Amino acid sequence: MSARFDAIGLVVSDMGASVAFYRRLGFAFPEGAEKQGHVEAELPGGLRLLMDTEEVVRSFHAEWEPPSGGGRTSLALRCDSPAEVDSIHEELVASGCRSELKPWDAVWGQRYATVLDPDGNGVDLFAPLDG
Repeated sequence: MSARFDAIGLVVSDMGASVAFYRRLGFAFPEGAEKQGHVEAELPGGLRLLMDTEEVVRSFHAEWEPPSGGGRTSLALRCDSPAEVDSIHEELVASGCRSELKPWDAVWGQRYATVLDPDGNGVDLFAPLDG
């Protein structure tokens, strides 16, 4: 098989808010991305994060409706240390992001926290407790 995992795609309701949120986490979107209907950010390791507005998705799939209820997608970002989990969580909450799970020491040996992006998708922050 020649198919390979290349990108993660999100449909967003507010491109400006989503670009600002993910830029705070270090994603490098091009200048002016907040005004576009489709944007991409290259991730370490060659993967990409793709974001499309609801309007763009409807332009090629007229019957599409956004899911109801909570977010159905979660991204997990590895931090350099447990202290970085705490500081990134604190910074995002201070900027107005919603916290779903305050930093805590998980039984599987990680410092862990979850914030929600502007569309309610979980973004997990984690780091090994031993290093």
